[in-house]
Amino acid sequence: MSDRLPGFSTLAVHAGAQPDPTTGARATPIYQTTSFVFNDADHAASLFGLQAFGNIYTRIGNPTNAVLEERVAALEGGTAALAVASGHAAQVVVLQQLLQPGDEFIAARKLYGGSINQFTHAFKSFGWNVVWADPDDIASFERAVTPRTKAIFIESIANPAGSITDIEAISTVARKAGVPLIVDNTLASPYLIRPIDHGADIVVHSLTKFLGGHGNSIGGIIVDAGTFDWSTGGKYPMLSEPRPEYHGIRLQETFGNFAFAIACRVLGLRDLGPALSPFNAFMILTGIETLPLRMQKHCDNAKAVAEFLAGHPAVAAVNYAGLACDKYNQLARKYAPKGAGAVFTFSLKGGYDAGVSLVSKLQLFSHLANVGDTRSLVIHPASTTHSQLDDAAKVKSGAGPDVVRLSIGIEDKEDLIADLEQALGT
Repeated sequence: MSDRLPGFSTLAVHAGAQPDPTTGARATPIYQTTSFVFNDADHAASLFGLQAFGNIYTRIGNPTNAVLEERVAALEGGTAALAVASGHAAQVVVLQQLLQPGDEFIAARKLYGGSINQFTHAFKSFGWNVVWADPDDIASFERAVTPRTKAIFIESIANPAGSITDIEAISTVARKAGVPLIVDNTLASPYLIRPIDHGADIVVHSLTKFLGGHGNSIGGIIVDAGTFDWSTGGKYPMLSEPRPEYHGIRLQETFGNFAFAIACRVLGLRDLGPALSPFNAFMILTGIETLPLRMQKHCDNAKAVAEFLAGHPAVAAVNYAGLACDKYNQLARKYAPKGAGAVFTFSLKGGYDAGVSLVSKLQLFSHLANVGDTRSLVIHPASTTHSQLDDAAKVKSGAGPDVVRLSIGIEDKEDLIADLEQALGT
């Protein structure tokens, strides 16, 4: 190729991949092995001492996974990435590098219910404390900052409501506080939004969703933007201080703008162990190849379905940023001009019972706890994904009792509308 930078669709197919040097295989092989042979004793020592890059053990790294990591890093505009077993695992590994017991991180209140549960309850056992802020009130993030704050966490498009977060405004708060901004970009994918372009320092994904896109493989990924100086202020000793397990190496000093990705691999993945299987990496890589085609179809279908629901007499409200009347439409135009995503919610006039009834009557939509599939999916969050929250917390997170969440697939939009029409009745 010439010196021109490849476009997004080209990167989705080619980034990180080369024909297999031994067999000539064009598709990335599945390296289904636990371990890798060393050239000699010196080679082994250099790998274990972080003096050279290479393969040791699939819990720490694998050639199939490496292609996936390079591809997602390229699509997001990051310096490096680390693939792990799930989106939840990505969040644990990220925060392990940043927080010590007693430290705090600020999180947007509008998040996936599983993340709210993880942050509120599971992280307490690590001594990590979450402080909640309102993504519709940027000042609430400023008010939440204390000397113990070590990070800010948001979603680019919030699950389940599909609301758009003002990444740049919250990035400004993070910069002022001297802490990294972490953005979960699962619902947008880098096709719609690249958070690093708007001030994010770390991006995480559930690869299970739109990146994989076919509902067949669970995975997560961490992308290092290479933009944060981990050595200032002594806030992040995992990166700035000598690591005794690696003969006193300072990761920030040694690895520069991809030090955070290295820390996640050699301190987080190595010791916590949430490794992604090479088979799942292969499946997700295959899905990413069609990401641009799928995401555009997802978004086009979602807008058509949202417009239909907005005019239906049984529907009280539709929350979709792609609608001109939606409160997040201006943010959608700024951050996601190609489409406002494929996940959104709507409220039924019949409340909780109407929501439960609707999901039981739908025939083409699958009733399950996932998003980002080629198939259209439906769930009633108040009785499922957000059921662990009290009623007030459900409403604050966008999952009130009358709310139904849709993840719009790539079927014919007329068929999706017909299925909703028969389930809603007249």
